Amino acid sequence: MTEYTEYEAKSVDKALEKAGKDLNLAVEELQYDVVSYGSSGIFGLVGAKKAKIRVKRSNGRISGKIQKEAKSKARDLVQDAFGIEDASTPDEKPSPNIDQAISDGQQALQRLVDFISEGAHIETEHRNGRIMFKIEGGNSALLIGKRGQTLEAIQYLLERIVNKKNDARVRVLVDVEGYLGARKANLQRLAGKMADKARKINKPVTIGQMNAYDRRIVHLHLKDNQSVRTQSIGEGYYRKLVIFPKRRRRSKNSN
Repeated sequence: MTEYTEYEAKSVDKALEKAGKDLNLAVEELQYDVVSYGSSGIFGLVGAKKAKIRVKRSNGRISGKIQKEAKSKARDLVQDAFGIEDASTPDEKPSPNIDQAISDGQQALQRLVDFISEGAHIETEHRNGRIMFKIEGGNSALLIGKRGQTLEAIQYLLERIVNKKNDARVRVLVDVEGYLGARKANLQRLAGKMADKARKINKPVTIGQMNAYDRRIVHLHLKDNQSVRTQSIGEGYYRKLVIFPKRRRRSKNSN
């Protein structure tokens, strides 16, 4: 049965810090709902109310265990499908073989894509230690899937396949017909709008559930924004990204 514990403080941020210390968890690992954002009252004295959050307690560690088991099963499926054996002994830590990674990745990706759509071919690009696999042709809508979920699954599998033979991790990215570039531009526009909203209403705003790649785009886009800060909240493969307005500094000459 799911259990919840409520925490109060002067602000949501302070309440989160309090919950994190009490539960011995990082703030990013907490699953919570905001019961009240609180208010400063009149001149910060009369009618002031504390912020209150409700934190989920029971399933955090269980969920993590389930995710690890699911990833383990996924690796086993990939290993069986593509005949990939375990990597070398722990004492051997060679530098990644980029040429081999590109060759293995291109072959594996072509096989994955052929199961989904006909007429697609793969192009590769290696830059700044990252391999970009570009899927051209075929049914792009089918390969991308709703909200990019099919493409994301392909990326997850391919990264494991490529890195199965490399102790040093190779960064892998999969794109379909320039989808990632368009997605990045849309996310940056959305991040700007939501940051403006958070600043205007002086309350946190949430940009739905996002994968790690999308969250990173928003974090980087807003990192130099002096009026807001970003934070990933929740656990699991999908996490919510919250934009918090920074506390406004009062002028020394203000009354």
